[in-house]
Amino acid sequence: MISRCVVVFAGLVSVAWPALAAAAPSLQLDLGAEAPAQADAAVKMVLVLTVLAVAPALLLATTSFLRIAIVLAFVRSGLGIQGMPPNQVMMALALFLTFAVMGPVASEVYGRGLGPYLRGELAAEAAFASGSAPLRDFMLRQTRAEDLELFYELHRAPRPASPGELRLSLLVPAFITSELRTAFEMGFLLLVPFLLVDLVVASILVSMGMVMVPPTLVSLPVKVMLFVVADGWHLLVGSLARSFA
Repeated sequence: MISRCVVVFAGLVSVAWPALAAAAPSLQLDLGAEAPAQADAAVKMVLVLTVLAVAPALLLATTSFLRIAIVLAFVRSGLGIQGMPPNQVMMALALFLTFAVMGPVASEVYGRGLGPYLRGELAAEAAFASGSAPLRDFMLRQTRAEDLELFYELHRAPRPASPGELRLSLLVPAFITSELRTAFEMGFLLLVPFLLVDLVVASILVSMGMVMVPPTLVSLPVKVMLFVVADGWHLLVGSLARSFA
């Protein structure tokens, strides 16, 4: 699954590059009569490196990674153990869960766009349009209409007649905004039980006259125990995956 997602990502970059290069304004550098071919190759290399540097961030921003990473951060904050699990473990869990959630979408992108392009059945522009459709549909299902309308108003762009005519440059920020709202809603619901535990422990300590004992000293093991007994990681991962259905 990981290799398939990596291949799809690399294929989308290679498929989209000719279309972006054709639509971009031409850049001419007058370096004299010496080595024009080397100068042109250098400019192309700079552009390719720029696309490769930005593409991973765009890939993470257009998948389920954003919501998963934020919700996992809320869980760790609610438990009160800031350094456990480590950041590397949390990001690894978010990344592999993203692969699991985006697997069907990646397979569809490969079958509709990248595969035919590699076999020479579709041109770069047609392959990009066909291959990006599943990703557009995924983002559209998770995007609120209010957020999408906001960015169309800010850009003063005409409203599309069908979902297939949505502009990715406006759909992506709307998708990110909606994902942030959804992640914070889920994070709030996760923090409420932890807050109740803190309040109960603090009330018990005050009633027992143990006002000098920090409530977190007692509530931390209680919250960890309840989270483990309830099989919290299993429930959390399952809920995150089903939230994209």
